[in-house]
Amino acid sequence: MSYIIIREICTCPLEIVHDIIKGKWKTMIIYQLKNGNTSLAQLERDIDGITQKMLLQHLRELQSCAIVDKIKTEGYPLHVEYFLTDRGRKLLEAVLIMQEIGIEFMLEWGQTDLLDRKGINYKK
Repeated sequence: MSYIIIREICTCPLEIVHDIIKGKWKTMIIYQLKNGNTSLAQLERDIDGITQKMLLQHLRELQSCAIVDKIKTEGYPLHVEYFLTDRGRKLLEAVLIMQEIGIEFMLEWGQTDLLDRKGINYKK
């Protein structure tokens, strides 16, 4: 299992959260899990550019910090779904605020085409 390296000595609790979510894909994974249980294949489809290897690595790291967990359904083929834990849902609140800030910047830079393609509502 992959584990996130969290510094043992820190000067601020935010350093720990930074250690947990650092990386290109983790906040996007958390965001994609906002609506509930999701399969690996669906996460891979929903996150443009992520490889299955990187997705699995980040999911394992998020599991090691109790942000994400998974349910395995017995049988063939094996079916696995990932979901946010209580801690993960708390972190989702911060991710949603981060998305709002990103939308503000994209609007300032005139990048509404990407928001439209992604189906992200930005009209108030």
